[in-house]
Amino acid sequence: MGVRDREFAQFVDANTTRLRRTAYLLCGDWHRAEDLVQVAFLKVYKSWPKVASSPLGYARQTLTNTVIDESRRFWRREQPTYPLPDTAGTNADQDIALDLRRAMAALPPRQRAAVVLRYWDDLPIAAVADLLGCSEGTVKSQCAKGLAALREMVTDRLEGHR
Repeated sequence: MGVRDREFAQFVDANTTRLRRTAYLLCGDWHRAEDLVQVAFLKVYKSWPKVASSPLGYARQTLTNTVIDESRRFWRREQPTYPLPDTAGTNADQDIALDLRRAMAALPPRQRAAVVLRYWDDLPIAAVADLLGCSEGTVKSQCAKGLAALREMVTDRLEGHR
């Protein structure tokens, strides 16, 4: 195994969990998240000599772009016609978490990406703007709209339970 392969393997070992969680929040499906992370890692590996100085930023950007690109594909818009069980129990905390996941899934891909990168990955606005290829004002706008939509969806759901 060469130096490049060792460095890349160390990068993958150190960042798989983080990127998988980010991918899950962006797409809402653990299996799809794993696939998306693998696609991102493949692209990072191909560009490793150019990105070895800051591979995590490149991997995040690649992952985000991959999720957004895949969400635009026709076959990804198909949804199951039957309800899939999310959990076996009816714990109130689990219900709220499921409501939040559904609300996140309902956001448009760019809004969801902005919210996840800004608040889950705790990236500064400038970094999110750079990753998404837009202005800082657009990131602020997308985050504000996304958070407002999340609040509305979750609040409506909670009020429906009362």
